[in-house]
Amino acid sequence: YTIICANILGSCYGSTSPCTINPATGKPYLLSFPNTTVRDIAQCHNLLLEHLGLEKVDLLIGGSVGGFQALEWSIMYPQKIKNLVLLACNCRFTPWGSAFNESMRMALNADPTFGQQEYRSIDGKFEPLGGKAGLAAARSIALISYRSFEGYNSTQFETDEDCTFPQRAASYQRYQGKKLSDRFDAYSYYYLCGSVDSNNVGRGRGGVEKALGSIKTDCIVIGIDSDGLFPVEEQKLIASCIPGAVYHEITSKFGHDGFLLENDQLTQIIEPLLP
Repeated sequence: YTIICANILGSCYGSTSPCTINPATGKPYLLSFPNTTVRDIAQCHNLLLEHLGLEKVDLLIGGSVGGFQALEWSIMYPQKIKNLVLLACNCRFTPWGSAFNESMRMALNADPTFGQQEYRSIDGKFEPLGGKAGLAAARSIALISYRSFEGYNSTQFETDEDCTFPQRAASYQRYQGKKLSDRFDAYSYYYLCGSVDSNNVGRGRGGVEKALGSIKTDCIVIGIDSDGLFPVEEQKLIASCIPGAVYHEITSKFGHDGFLLENDQLTQIIEPLLP
């Protein structure tokens, strides 16, 4: 098998992003970067497919925001996708999800260095210097939405039953925040949150049900029983609207992040699609 895992528009890992030079100014875009949508990302991936000379994808898999992209691709280019697997996603982003995204943007904007937009050049590449503390806080907020009550309580409980001021969960949040801020760009994170908010397959297509009903690809939709960010009702809705789609549900104590962790369960569902 040839496996293609593509970076997305707006990310600082190689695609056009806020760190890209704006030809009009000769400086990185940073906070002047244009807003992008999930559809923009799907169109970029189609350009990649054409560049590689590939006419069809045997199996398109998308989890979470990747599921948004996979849905859009299947609607815009239905003839190119043979099998579709959607994990832990929805067809229209919810106010619940947007509230988390706005909280993350507020954390970034609360960091005074974020608005200063300072940067440096290293070996011809531009690295922003601002927003690292805000990004760490934003990541901490996001992580709570990705996990679950049971997941935190099973991994972050204090071993000392007489502990007065618990620190294990707090230390975990700080560690995960720093881990992302050390490797990612605050400005890319800011704009990617915005692109996530744009997810709505029904926009300009007569509504969600009509848009999903146009998908002709063989489709499996997978939900996670403990997912608080994208509850299983949302995956069941997708499966009910795509002709012939089959719904599966996996069990995990780790919430939304179960789509990254429950490999054995996912393999049992997906493997039969591979010839």
